[in-house]
Amino acid sequence: MLIGHREQVATLRAAFESGRMHHAWLLAGRKGLGKASFARAAATWVLARAAGPQAGIGEGFDVDDDHPTAHLIAAGSHLDLRTLERVPNPKTGTMRAEIAIDQLVRRDTSPGEPLRSLFQSTPALSDWRVVIIDSLDEMNRSAANALLKHLEEPPPGTLFLCISHSPGRLLPTLRSRCRRLAFGPLDDSDVDAVLAAEVPDLSLHDRDALVALAQGVPGHALRFAEAGIAQLRQDLAALAAAPPITSGARTLALAKSLSGKASASRYEAFLELAPATLAAAARNRRGPALDRTVTAWERANRLAAGAVGLQLDPQSVVFEIAGLIAEVGHGDMPQ
Repeated sequence: MLIGHREQVATLRAAFESGRMHHAWLLAGRKGLGKASFARAAATWVLARAAGPQAGIGEGFDVDDDHPTAHLIAAGSHLDLRTLERVPNPKTGTMRAEIAIDQLVRRDTSPGEPLRSLFQSTPALSDWRVVIIDSLDEMNRSAANALLKHLEEPPPGTLFLCISHSPGRLLPTLRSRCRRLAFGPLDDSDVDAVLAAEVPDLSLHDRDALVALAQGVPGHALRFAEAGIAQLRQDLAALAAAPPITSGARTLALAKSLSGKASASRYEAFLELAPATLAAAARNRRGPALDRTVTAWERANRLAAGAVGLQLDPQSVVFEIAGLIAEVGHGDMPQ
């Protein structure tokens, strides 16, 4: 079941039910909002509606799991649905960096049938077929130009659901062929519902902490679902509240605990959470205390932003950022 994005669901449903469905939709918004989940749900709903019997089709994009269309899609065997995404290179076995031209027009170097084969006959199970592209940002120039030909002369009964995290970087000709459907942050209640559905064993404390960290982006929260966010927040709050005589030892202990390979997920979560903690503290301060906290946040944010890309030593990074929190703490960091 798709969670959130009610306005976007209503827009696409209304277009389909009016009989004036645009052939290509640009699902635009930052990564982690659930655009791919929306595309899969929309594809299932469209193909189920087009197949005829309405039993098992509910509100929004809800389609019962035992609906024949849902069964076929879950098994990866629906003849009228194709997903274009990055695939392993058959020669090296490693994931390709891009969606390549052979995934659209050739079959000699890419696993599976190319997209062109989908259009060599009419839809098999209804009057519609759906192509999900996840994502347009990962298409190389040749693949994008090949797709553009399909968008300029769309085969009858074809719906393209094109995901983009950075639509401003796309070819203007691609953007112009699509109807844009913008996605924004979810409500906290929807993020919480996503976490409950995807990680049902998560503690309530961790779920609350992840909702706060997500800022409306459920994929961001899911990325750190196993990182023990609640405990990490408590560690940072305790560090901020610690008297100077003990803060150095606490800072070093935290740095050591996040420096090993087994702590990679918690380390990345720290890089997100620590600057956010300083930013939250700054909102409650005035005068010199505010100036000190903003300066600390700026330093922590710069260091955290470049830590992974520059392959900086995790223990040194944590020690410096945690030290900034200890310096400006005074016990009023968010719990």
